[in-house]
Amino acid sequence: MASFVDSHVHLADAAFDDDRDAVIERARLTGARALVCIGESLAAAERAQRVAAAYPGFVHFTAGVHPYDAASFDAARDVAGIRAAVTQGAVAVGECGLDYSYENSPRDRQREAFEAQIELAHESGRPLIVHTRQAVEDTGALVAEAGKRGVRGVMHCFTGPRELATIALDAGWHISFSGVVTFKKWTDDALVRLPPADRILVESDSPYLAPVPHRGGRNEPAWVSLTLAKVAAARGVPADELGRITCDNAARFFGISLA
Repeated sequence: MASFVDSHVHLADAAFDDDRDAVIERARLTGARALVCIGESLAAAERAQRVAAAYPGFVHFTAGVHPYDAASFDAARDVAGIRAAVTQGAVAVGECGLDYSYENSPRDRQREAFEAQIELAHESGRPLIVHTRQAVEDTGALVAEAGKRGVRGVMHCFTGPRELATIALDAGWHISFSGVVTFKKWTDDALVRLPPADRILVESDSPYLAPVPHRGGRNEPAWVSLTLAKVAAARGVPADELGRITCDNAARFFGISLA
């Protein structure tokens, strides 16, 4: 059984309220050595912190403001809230970034929120967890500049394009792959092979994006094992070897010890 770290799971989401403990136990039994519970808003970060406190050393939490919520971003309030979470053990800033595929928030407000969180990552030394969709030019420019300043980050649930992956990798960033790589429509295994071994992560992004054969249902961290197997096959390495590599990468990236 290959080991893994779920580097991006919305474990504090209401979708897990009825069986969160069972979901976490299934992840352990399937090879999980750690779960990173995403706080995509200050409220979500508070919930994520409570989940992490119930599973010390196994569940870790983050804090940030998602681009969907950037319209209501208040620099003083939200940066202070994320900063407080960092002092209380948040292992990363985010999920943050840019999403121009929906008009949930104006683009200028998204950039303002993202830039503020990049600055906080720089200040705190915590890595960034970045969501991007249909915003290649602006994301690439901000990632490149952040990398020059020594800010570390990961492009989460990455599906392309290669141009943006190259910018992120040149900045010293990581690339994380989700269950999308198991979908029948996925045709870009070359992208999966692009990151060097020491800069690749895997994730569930659950409760979203359940991998095949569970597609269409609620996703959960245990199924990262399926994503790991697909990524390993695309890269031509055994799953247990890639599991060890990605676990080491996650431990180093987030600054955590693995269970």
